Amino acid sequence: MAVMRVLHFDCFSGISGDMTLGALVSLGVPAEVIQQGLAQLQLPVRVEFETVKRCGFAAILARVSAEEQSTHRHLHHIQAILQQSRLPGEARDLAWRIFERLAAAEAAVHGLPVEQVHFHEVGALDSIADIVGVAVALCWLRPERYSARPVPTGYGQVRGAHGWMPIPAPGTLELLKGVPLAPSRVEAELTTPTGAAILTSLVQEWTPTPALVVERIGYGAGSRDFPDQPNVLRLIFGSTTAASGLVEETVAVLQTQLDDVSPQVLGYCQEQLFAAGALDVVLQPAYMKKNRPGTLITVLAQPSDVARLEAILFRETPTLGIRHYTCVRHKLPRQEAEVQTPWGIVRGKIIYVPGEPPRFAPEYEDCAGIARQTGLPLHTVRDMALQCFRPAPSSMQTDS
Repeated sequence: MAVMRVLHFDCFSGISGDMTLGALVSLGVPAEVIQQGLAQLQLPVRVEFETVKRCGFAAILARVSAEEQSTHRHLHHIQAILQQSRLPGEARDLAWRIFERLAAAEAAVHGLPVEQVHFHEVGALDSIADIVGVAVALCWLRPERYSARPVPTGYGQVRGAHGWMPIPAPGTLELLKGVPLAPSRVEAELTTPTGAAILTSLVQEWTPTPALVVERIGYGAGSRDFPDQPNVLRLIFGSTTAASGLVEETVAVLQTQLDDVSPQVLGYCQEQLFAAGALDVVLQPAYMKKNRPGTLITVLAQPSDVARLEAILFRETPTLGIRHYTCVRHKLPRQEAEVQTPWGIVRGKIIYVPGEPPRFAPEYEDCAGIARQTGLPLHTVRDMALQCFRPAPSSMQTDS
């Protein structure tokens, strides 16, 4: 049977960066791991953790201390900080993904190119510490799947860099496109842009309660203590076993059809969609009104990537509208792997089929690269990669 480690965001009182940090420490991530990770940024910022009460419940509060800075950072400044750090590559890449999502949302709200977006509060040192600290903690915890309940945003007004704004703030609402929201009676900002960016960069399924065996629970405290509701983020960490050996996940499907676009534009758009995280992009011939030949574009994506991929479709094609919906799919468990061939390393995926031995799917680009260098036929390189694969015991393997 396929066993998968799941982290569930039970954000009944919203989510912010510091709440996530506190909840991860409460869940069992050593505080020293996060503190040492932040030290790799070589910035004047620290985080300390303490136990507090919220409506009588114990939770961990993350307190970030940083020097006040008047400069506003652009995305390239954040990228330089991450690239010049000594962070592990996995944590650096996750933090960068979250910052990219924030930048895309701010760009959409302000009608600017991503490169021109000022990060304001999100570019401050405390927000950088929140995002990088969360990335470091998650890479230590290593969940294989993320889920979350519908997100409450709160209501009322919040003061930001551009004055008083309604809750949810515009950036937060942009980030939560395609995400189910939950009602809230609390007049306060429950979900911040940083919290929304963390969720939508990770979550693959939106459900009040996932099917899993609970192993650990963590509580992260918000900065305020509400009288009628514990202001905490609850994280639930556990495992799920699929008796069928299949993995179930919720994916988004985006579709639009065009009858006035060149093949070159379609090809370039497809490249951009894949680069932005699309799971698949299919171009199909279609007959449209007045018998015009056209093209149906279908994009398969994680629900959290809908806004970013929609922006690419609107930017790169003349479409006037995009349909999107979510659906459930079953897929075979798989994991990244590599094999040593006589001509070098070939990466690929180990795929676990219920009741059958694991099989290896070689990466096309690696095989093609070796074929070009050696002059061998592509099928010869691919066949050798399959011969060199030796299954090893794995927690992902299925039983008959």
